[in-house]
Amino acid sequence: MRLPFMKTVISSASAPAAVGPYSQAILANNMLFCAGQIPLDPTTGELIEGDVAAQTERVLENLKAVLTTAGCDFSDIVKTTVFLTDLANFAAMNAVYSRYFEAPFPARSTIQVAGLPKGSQVEIEATAVVK
Repeated sequence: MRLPFMKTVISSASAPAAVGPYSQAILANNMLFCAGQIPLDPTTGELIEGDVAAQTERVLENLKAVLTTAGCDFSDIVKTTVFLTDLANFAAMNAVYSRYFEAPFPARSTIQVAGLPKGSQVEIEATAVVK
């Protein structure tokens, strides 16, 4: 027997539009799967200037906009994946990241990658539980 499956696209005008054939987030039953956010200005769609700390701040504000549209906040996130183009930037990214989350913290993976879209230094994706 196949269980019923609900799949809803979540799209926030306060976050950058997708730069490819994907959704900002998908709500599947009570799980929210957020696409990776890079530090794009939601108004211009352009990469913001600045170091990895400034870029991480913009990424998390973009993620916050998507979460809000889905009726969630950072406390609903159960898992994040952080992609950095240089793990030497881990401490700077983590200092900003830690301002957005409280205990109990979500599970997290951090991965160094060869490159990210539009020359970004950081990308963060998240999975949340919608209450």
